[in-house]
Amino acid sequence: MGGFFGAVRKKSVILDVYLGTDYHSHLGTKRGGMAAYDAELGLQREIHNIENSPFRTKLERALNEMRGNCAIGCISDTDPQPLLMCSGLGKYAICTIGVINNADQLIKGILAQKKGVYFDAMTGGKINSNELVAALINQKETFEEGIRYAQSQIDGTASILILKEGGTLIAARDRVGRLPVKIGKRDDGYCVSFESFAYQKLGYEDYKELGPQEIVEISSDGVKVLAEAGEEMKICAFLWTYYGYSTSNYEGVNVEVMRNRNGGIIAENDTVVKEAGNIDYVGGVPDSGTPHAIGYANKSKIPFARPYIKYTPTWARSFMPQTQIERNRIAKMKLIPVHELIEGKNLLLVDDSIVRGTQIKETVDFLYSHGAKSVHMRSACPPIMYSCKYLNFSRSTSDMDLITRRVIMDLEGEEGFNHLDEYSDGKTERGKKLRNAISKKFKFESLDFQSLEGVIKAIGLPKCKLCTYCWDGKE
Repeated sequence: MGGFFGAVRKKSVILDVYLGTDYHSHLGTKRGGMAAYDAELGLQREIHNIENSPFRTKLERALNEMRGNCAIGCISDTDPQPLLMCSGLGKYAICTIGVINNADQLIKGILAQKKGVYFDAMTGGKINSNELVAALINQKETFEEGIRYAQSQIDGTASILILKEGGTLIAARDRVGRLPVKIGKRDDGYCVSFESFAYQKLGYEDYKELGPQEIVEISSDGVKVLAEAGEEMKICAFLWTYYGYSTSNYEGVNVEVMRNRNGGIIAENDTVVKEAGNIDYVGGVPDSGTPHAIGYANKSKIPFARPYIKYTPTWARSFMPQTQIERNRIAKMKLIPVHELIEGKNLLLVDDSIVRGTQIKETVDFLYSHGAKSVHMRSACPPIMYSCKYLNFSRSTSDMDLITRRVIMDLEGEEGFNHLDEYSDGKTERGKKLRNAISKKFKFESLDFQSLEGVIKAIGLPKCKLCTYCWDGKE
């Protein structure tokens, strides 16, 4: 997916943006970049490939070469960004977070408008999504009108951060607020961030969380609202269960607190474990599964333990390599067992989610190979039945990439896809069959998923404010 960070102060913000952007590295592994504005140098930009080394290492040169009191940075899992643009609206840098499902249609429409319009093509002929968003914005007379127009035309999601020549920022949250956009404040300026902890570590305080489709312009002197927030909100519920950082708050709800609460709710409803009564330890699949597991252990009174540890000094991110073979090998290299907590033990693991099942199978095989007596598995979210079409973080190319869909196909063919609600519910016959089939496939002693109602309760926001499409298919 990706994340962005921007700042404007009465003195240099290059270090702030460098560090603030780096704090979004958990959201993307492909490209990292910064852009800055200085009255003498004008707009500057630097972009690097971060597939095999972190943002901080690749962008270190920017600390010495860039200058400016206003800058933006972006971690991207898709296209290189920020881009520098020159249009009727002036010169500016732009970065975006989200996904554009109808990109080809929009590009054809723009190219058909008049002669002389063109896009730079990347390798493979793909158009950079930021250039497309900029082209839509540039069709209107003001940034406010252009951003509103772009978001109205995009099928998908687009949160936008713009650095204007002259040294101000424009920030826009996506149309229904699927992703967060936070504003921080300090004595001589402001910042914009996806993750709230990123600016708190840099001395900024919470100032404002943008509402859905809200647009603001930010200078070192203040924040001006260009477009008021809309009423409809569909913030991604997966933020709390999986990809949001534990120390962040979204819509007033802390991620770590939610995950602990979520694990407790799973434990309360876990009749299988209550009946078995023979679990030695509860553990989390690191990293985001761990707080769910702590909540489970606290509620169930079963001891929490870490039967294996991830070795991260040199194997920091197993999803960075480009091939699945490399990712699987690194995932194995990272797992260091604690034999005394595995051999002969009945273990219950809590994972943030079960998507394709590849990594969790490797983990369970690893535990059995080191002498585990049994491994029970719990997912901190409901069965994922639909590939996300609004964001591109862990998106599947097809619904059939999902372990749930593949197992349902094995159980009763395409007819099963007419009964996804039943398969989601562990109390129905179809729901029990799904859990038993996945358990057999992966050698789980038992398997269960958090309910949709449980996740919503743990978050604490109304269902109508949350996007739960990947679980229930409701838009």
